[in-house]
Amino acid sequence: MNEEMMTLEARGAGDVAAGTAPKRYFVKTFGCQMNVYDSQRMADALAADGYSATENPDDADLILLNTCHIREKAAEKVYSDVGRLREIKAQRKAAGQQTTIAVAGCVAQAEGAEIIRRAPLVDLVIGPQTYHRLPDAVRRARAGEKVVETDYAVEDKFDHLPAPKPAATRSRGVTAFLTVQEGCDKFCTFCVVPYTRGAEVSRPVGQIVAEAERLAASGVREVTLLGQNVNAWHGEGADGRAWGLGELLRRLADIPGLARLRYTTSHPRDMDEGLIAAHRDLPSLMPYLQLPVQAGSDRILKAMNRRHTADDYLALVERIRAARPDIALSGDFIVGFPGETDEDFEATLDLVRKVRYVAAYSFKYSPRAGTPGAGMADQVPEAVKDARLQALQALLNEHQADFVGALKGKPVEILIERQGKEPGQVVGRSPWLQPVIVDEKAGGIGDIVTVRITGTGITLYAEPL
Repeated sequence: MNEEMMTLEARGAGDVAAGTAPKRYFVKTFGCQMNVYDSQRMADALAADGYSATENPDDADLILLNTCHIREKAAEKVYSDVGRLREIKAQRKAAGQQTTIAVAGCVAQAEGAEIIRRAPLVDLVIGPQTYHRLPDAVRRARAGEKVVETDYAVEDKFDHLPAPKPAATRSRGVTAFLTVQEGCDKFCTFCVVPYTRGAEVSRPVGQIVAEAERLAASGVREVTLLGQNVNAWHGEGADGRAWGLGELLRRLADIPGLARLRYTTSHPRDMDEGLIAAHRDLPSLMPYLQLPVQAGSDRILKAMNRRHTADDYLALVERIRAARPDIALSGDFIVGFPGETDEDFEATLDLVRKVRYVAAYSFKYSPRAGTPGAGMADQVPEAVKDARLQALQALLNEHQADFVGALKGKPVEILIERQGKEPGQVVGRSPWLQPVIVDEKAGGIGDIVTVRITGTGITLYAEPL
């Protein structure tokens, strides 16, 4: 998943009783696409409880930080952000207004009550598996209780979350995330996800299809299925049989109005033949796949507990490309894992040269408390990590530039998503996730149109055809 920080000021108002002032909430989201989805669903729950959104935390009765634990010192970042809210809370108190501060997400799950102990300003801590309880937890916090909700709920949170109103869905645009799977059973030695998101759980087919149909009815044209290990999804169908992700994608492809499908993030061991065949058979399944490998050295892959070899991965890539020749791959890489030698790192570069990724997330290894990697011997010096990361990123950037440059002059289908920054422009998205700027004469928001690429870079430029 994309591990860059994202912010979401949730939009959409709930129904408020006549004559009462609406309570207002502000949500700030850090981390991956799943956190964005979670923030939207928490916003839906708050809207159903009479809250309306604000984009200004100074005006908020509830300030919610939805956190991510993937980066180093993630918890310290939360405490820093909470500290900056002290003045807002004090000013609103002086004006006779109550402000509830809540911490949600993976840091909340990992730290629990420690957050309130270290930052008494926080009123509520709620984990990813219990955010369907958010409205009740907020009421308890506003009544003076310090609330910690980080247990793994017995009930299915998706059964208890209210569906967003169509207007709220429309306000979020013509693309949407849809979580189908949570948790991970892989236990890679560098990763905190099994400890913050729990074991793998798959939503049933009917629940997913109903949500996708609601999205399509509200004008959503593209849906990205989300999971910490999304291709491990095996949800129960109406026939009582466990479906695989390839079957689910075929069912979603039949929903009227849904023109594009994507999914992220995948594990190589769960990329089965049914899913590969879906890439071959479904025009609506976009030819872009994030398939993290993390390293190219078998010795390091074993130390990471990835349970595949470099040759396994390359053979899988070959099968995927045979099924869908125009597919582009994105990858994840960690450099400087404990014990990584120059030879191990060169094996990673060799794998990158063979695959030629069009995008990648690459990071220096940083220990995560509680994971096996944190206690391993032979930690790599920071200076060595820095040099290796720069070399890896230079190679990745070269391949990305080659791929993008080859698009110049070619016709490409784009989904127009929004207005551009300049008058008369709209911004679309290519099948390979690049933003494309084109004259608004090409079409309206939600249209899929063919354009010719005229300029390349981080953003593509195009002319209508």
